[in-house]
Formats: sequence, structure tokens, C-alpha cells
Amino acid sequence: MAQLYTLRHAAKNFPRTCLRGIGQVMFQDNMWTGLLFLAGIIWGAYEEGQGVVAWGLIAGTIVSTLTGYILQLPDKNGANGLWGFNGCLVGAAFPTFMGDTVWMWIALILCSAFSTWVRTGMDNILDRWKMSSFTFPFVLSTYFFLLASRLFANMPPEFMGSPELPVGDGGVLDAGFGDLVVYWLKGIAQIFLINSWVTGIFFLAGLAVSSVRAAVWAAISSALALLIVIVWKGPAHDIANGLYGFSAVLTGIALGATYCNNSWRTWIWTVLGVIMTVFIQAAMNAFFAPMGLPTLTGPFCVATWMFLFPKFSFFAPQPAPDPTPKTSSK
Repeated sequence: MAQLYTLRHAAKNFPRTCLRGIGQVMFQDNMWTGLLFLAGIIWGAYEEGQGVVAWGLIAGTIVSTLTGYILQLPDKNGANGLWGFNGCLVGAAFPTFMGDTVWMWIALILCSAFSTWVRTGMDNILDRWKMSSFTFPFVLSTYFFLLASRLFANMPPEFMGSPELPVGDGGVLDAGFGDLVVYWLKGIAQIFLINSWVTGIFFLAGLAVSSVRAAVWAAISSALALLIVIVWKGPAHDIANGLYGFSAVLTGIALGATYCNNSWRTWIWTVLGVIMTVFIQAAMNAFFAPMGLPTLTGPFCVATWMFLFPKFSFFAPQPAPDPTPKTSSK
């Protein structure tokens, strides 16, 4: 009877758990945030004529969440949506970069389930440092399948870049203020691989429902990343499509609104983290270009780990003085 009740309870809360999984991509344990994110994803995907991306995301979220139940992972993680967010991104990435074939969908299901397993293993290791694997299980799992797609004809990498040596384009960008606002919003939308400024508005609204602080840092981080890549004359095409914003936004939310207390030191720490994320992404873009691989959210993971590992000494409160009076040895 107890097991039957558990199954009924899980089935009843399954849609809510999946929506929380979508929200957890940006560290928000809120089903309404997930619903607004999903609405923005559907809007942007169909606006681009890529509705399959939205359906892939939904499928990936469902599969990865179900994997958590099947493997009987800790229920708290499932209830908070932490089983679903890596699979959610896997589901968005596969139809974004690969052709829409039956074999692509089978691979999407396999990779979504695998990402939940990888997350569990990585978190078991990182938990001793009070650290999370973030979206790296999605990055690692997706890399395996994207590289395999170069050799497997039944899931062709139709929309992936061709392997080439990285060459900058001089950063020639002719944009007015309205264009810059569009690029800024696209930087937020690209977290889910959606190239739509309207989606960026949905995402900011979803963040604000759960955490105004997270929404503020998302807005600041995307703007700061845009400024940095323009000043350093990054690739104009990438700037116009918000491709230097999404990892910086995730870093900003992680450092500024999730893992660190709200203080002036946190603001400095977060701004530095966002700036470094842009340079780390440029470096990773150059590194993976000869393989034709996208960086995905890898720059966010690397930058956030680098800035969080020293957090425990940098932000740790000073020990209180010992109130016990010291006796003289005289």
C-alpha cells in the first residue's frame, strides 16, 4: 500500500516536478518560473520555425525526470526538479544541432537518461566540497553524442558548424540602441538555445517570479557580457545572436543570487566572474572550433567552479573571539 501511495503521489506531482526541472536550469525551484520559461521556449522555437526544439526539450525533461524515479534517487532532488534540468537542455540541443530523424530522437532519450546518471555520480564527488556539477552532465553527455553524429549517418549533424581553425571577423558591428537591446535579450534566451529576444523577456519575467535578485543579475550579466565582447571586438555574428551572453548570465545568477550572500564583495566577485566567463567562452570557442563543437554551457561551469572553490575561505565569517579570560602564567 505504501508503495502504491508513493507511485500515485509521484504521478500527481510529475508535471510540477518537470516544470521545476526547467526552472532549475537557472537555479529556480519554482514551477511558475518553469512554466514561463517553457512558454518563452515554445514562442521562440516556433518563431524560428524550429518547433521541434521545444518538443525535444519537453521530451528530455520527462525522460530525465523519469530516470530519477526509476533509479530511485533521493526524492528531495526529484521534488525540486534537479533530475530534469540537464535532460531538459539535452532535449533542446539535439534537434538544434542534428537532423530530425527517428534515430536522433532515440539518441535524445538515451542521452537525457544518461545525463541524470552522470549528474548523480558527479555530485557524489563534488558534494564533499559543497559544490554542484551544474549543467556539466548535459555538456559532457551531449558532447559524446554530437561527436558520434559526425560518423553516424542516421543522426546527421545538419546544423552544427563545420570543423575549422578559429579566425576572428574583426568585430565589425553596425548596431543602434534598439539592436543592442535585442542582442542583450537574446543573450538571456540562448541559455535554452533559443534565438529570440521575446523569449528573453519571458525568461526575465520567470526569474522575477521566483527571485528578483536573480532577474537583476541575469539582466546585468547579459549587458556586461555584451559590453565586453563589443569592446574587445568579438565576432559580430555571435554578438548579434547573443552567443556570448548565456554562459555569463548563468555565472551571474550562480555567484550573485544563489551561492553567495548579498554583499559588496559578492558584487565584485560576481562581476569578475561574469567578465572571466566571456574570455573563457572565447577560449573554448577557439579550442572546439577544429572539432566543429559548440561550447554549450561549458564556460559557465568552468568559470563558476573557479570562482566558487575559494568561496569558503574568501567569504567565511571570522571566528568569534574566545570569551574565556586567559590566565597569566606568572
